[in-house]
Amino acid sequence: MKTFAIAFTLAVASTVPALAQEATFNTRQLTPDTALDAARAALASCRKAGHQVAVAVVDRAGVTQVMLRDRFAGAHTPETASGKAWTAVSFRTSTTELVDITQAGRPQSGIRHLTRAVLVGGGMLIEAQGAILGGIGVSGAPGGEADDACAKAGIAAIRDKIDF
Repeated sequence: MKTFAIAFTLAVASTVPALAQEATFNTRQLTPDTALDAARAALASCRKAGHQVAVAVVDRAGVTQVMLRDRFAGAHTPETASGKAWTAVSFRTSTTELVDITQAGRPQSGIRHLTRAVLVGGGMLIEAQGAILGGIGVSGAPGGEADDACAKAGIAAIRDKIDF
């Protein structure tokens, strides 16, 4: 009986560190400055192309970190940009890809009925080393492809900061 008690105690003691490690985890987050740099670069890219847009950067949970709206961007663009970034992070894919996979008759078509989902091109994940750091959404350029191009420019501008 004494041997059993010792063996049991050792077994329990050896699992405590393993359980503690499984009870928490670390995540990487964009700093506000890095999020702002991405938003500024996306806005500059759209301006250079002649587009007035809003740009939103959200953290990995979809909470808005930065919102920039150019002076002549439509009134709808801040909410749409934020919604695109949230949608990309929430579904872990770009909104351009979601446009296709949520078409009527497709298995994921129900996503189109969710209140916050914005299924228009211009929402992209910000990823580094296999981890989602956040998302960027652009709204106001003429079409999803143009919004995507500006979002990509925003991500490219911070790539050296997040890939370490």
